[in-house]
Amino acid sequence: MTSSHLAHISDRGQTQTVLEHLRGTASLAQTFARPFGGEGQAELTGLAHDIGKYSQRFQRRLQGDSARVDHSTAGAVECWRRNQPFAAFAVAGHHGGLPDGGSQTDNSDQATLLGRMNRAGSLEPYGDWEQELSLPQAAWPDFLRRGPGPEMVFFTRMLYSCLVDADFLDTEAFMVGQGRERNETSIAELWDRLQREISDWFPPRGELNRQRCQILERCIREGERRSPGLFSLTVPTGGGKTVASLVFALAHAKGHGLRRVIYVIPYTSIIEQTAEVFRKLLGGEHVLEHHSGVLYDLEGEASPHTIRLARATENWDMPVVVTTAVQFFQSLYACRSSQCRKLHNIAGSVVVFDEAQMLPIPYLRPCVWAISQLVAHYGVSAVLCTATQPALGPIFREFLPRTPVQELCPSDVFRWDVFRRAAFRQEGKLSWDGLAERLNAHSQALCIVNTRKAAQEIYRRLDGAGSFHLSTLMCPSHRKEQLGEIRRRLREGLPCRVVSTSLIEAGVDVDFPTVFREIAGLDSILQAAGRCNREGRRPAAESVVHIFEGEEKAPPLFATAIGAGRAVLSRYADIASPEAVHAYFSELLDLKGQEAQDREGILPLMRSEFFPFRTVAERFHLIDSHTRTVYIPWGAGVELIERLRAGEGGRALFRRLGQYEVSVYERHFAALEAVGDLEVLENGAAILRSPALYAETTGLSLEADSGKAEFI
Repeated sequence: MTSSHLAHISDRGQTQTVLEHLRGTASLAQTFARPFGGEGQAELTGLAHDIGKYSQRFQRRLQGDSARVDHSTAGAVECWRRNQPFAAFAVAGHHGGLPDGGSQTDNSDQATLLGRMNRAGSLEPYGDWEQELSLPQAAWPDFLRRGPGPEMVFFTRMLYSCLVDADFLDTEAFMVGQGRERNETSIAELWDRLQREISDWFPPRGELNRQRCQILERCIREGERRSPGLFSLTVPTGGGKTVASLVFALAHAKGHGLRRVIYVIPYTSIIEQTAEVFRKLLGGEHVLEHHSGVLYDLEGEASPHTIRLARATENWDMPVVVTTAVQFFQSLYACRSSQCRKLHNIAGSVVVFDEAQMLPIPYLRPCVWAISQLVAHYGVSAVLCTATQPALGPIFREFLPRTPVQELCPSDVFRWDVFRRAAFRQEGKLSWDGLAERLNAHSQALCIVNTRKAAQEIYRRLDGAGSFHLSTLMCPSHRKEQLGEIRRRLREGLPCRVVSTSLIEAGVDVDFPTVFREIAGLDSILQAAGRCNREGRRPAAESVVHIFEGEEKAPPLFATAIGAGRAVLSRYADIASPEAVHAYFSELLDLKGQEAQDREGILPLMRSEFFPFRTVAERFHLIDSHTRTVYIPWGAGVELIERLRAGEGGRALFRRLGQYEVSVYERHFAALEAVGDLEVLENGAAILRSPALYAETTGLSLEADSGKAEFI
């Protein structure tokens, strides 16, 4: 008998029954959950999620009735009655997002899960579903049988991901008349391509390349030999860790049947560079770059390749994904379907955390716990990849007591001294005038300071010809243009003196003969050293990193890192040694303490009896948003801002505008607004009204007409 209950009607007038949609969603969800053994739970959620559509009220709405219908609660009620809380949460949230669990006293008006369970008696009758299907009794995975705990919260998010992605894909396939075209390239094919691309590197020419190739060969062997687990890859700056980690990841995925490689990077300044390297090695059609600064243009005649990449940002269905730590971890702690769709595709993958030392300390324990969950229960091999390995071992031992961190490339594999390209010299206190005099004496030099204000102050004292300023007071498009000119002058041997904030430190490919670094955490000092004699063309003794104290008191944000850095600088003659680096990170974590490593209390919150999905999502923000965005009418930003003024909106426009924005602190924003230097639109977007306040050399001025604003 053909069902008369419909789930969807397409623009072409075709119909999909509820039963067809439930079965299609359940089948996809089962497939998605297979890498972590959640097939039974996923089948249940897929079959239950839309049984509320069997109500006559929903059927009338589908035919044009305007009455609102809650069709999600019915399936959640059926799962709850069967002692299936994970499925109940996933079904309840498949449109509006995962709810908090709430308490037994919550009334039916409240949006918590228990509030909605108390709504069961007032739901529109939907019992016709029992004539067409039955719900299976789904077993819980063994690791969840220990009772309530954060593992259950994590599993529910992964289950939710399977459901919402399956629901969306089944609906989309029906509405457009076909399923998505998938990238069917296998990990084995990518591995073969990578081997061909790097074959010219062997045999290596020169001692530096010989050491790099030894690291590569070790990563190939370890990738094939090691069972999935938790790894570290500690390679000095210049050792080729980006390619080495990709080599390990693909060799490991190929050898152990893992599905994809996900590369997690702290900053967009590094991610674009890394993604471009991967595209050259593997082909652009196999690499998804996903972060706030990338836009896949779907306007006009978009190519099938662009459409495929744009769609893949929704669920990471690509063999290689390059993304940010913000995107990765905030998705793992999110409650909305748009953020959670991708989570199930992390399972059964190799996840490389590049520059792992940059995991933010206020969220360090929740981040390490999430990595531990992925390794313990979701078939993930995690690689902590950095030149300055943080002392995370004790935290991982707490969360993964039976899974040691395995170093892929011990120091005896290569010669550390070959990669030593700079010497360090402590200079004591320098005034801005004295520092500028030292910089002006060099034809090419880089100076890195802790605040944007200091960068502008020093830049004003530099000789004009060949002097540059870089900071986040310049919009991203402007910074890229400046970096291009800086690299050109360095290559051609022209005068090039640069003063920058720390944005230039992590992975930005520049090579200066000398570097000045204001006192900071040891990791920042060593990252700065990576910009000195980067290509090893000069003797290390003649390539000096000068460590100094500036005129300003260090911002409170940096005080603990600077304190730990000072302690190590005073104790170790060789501050770049692995022993000094380990001592620094141990000191830093000790100074912060456990409470500071989970500032928002995320992990204790998840141990509560009723799962606080929405509350956790609201608290977990890797980047504290104490700033406001100002759009700058510079370059192509002028035309984009006119479109914004004309009332145009949408994600595509705002992503493009991201290349022309500057983030300022509230005080600076208020000072600019008070004297009329900002135009604030009805949608809240702020545009710089006074072009004179944005300089080609230094970006947005620290001075509004009313005086100087205070911010770092």
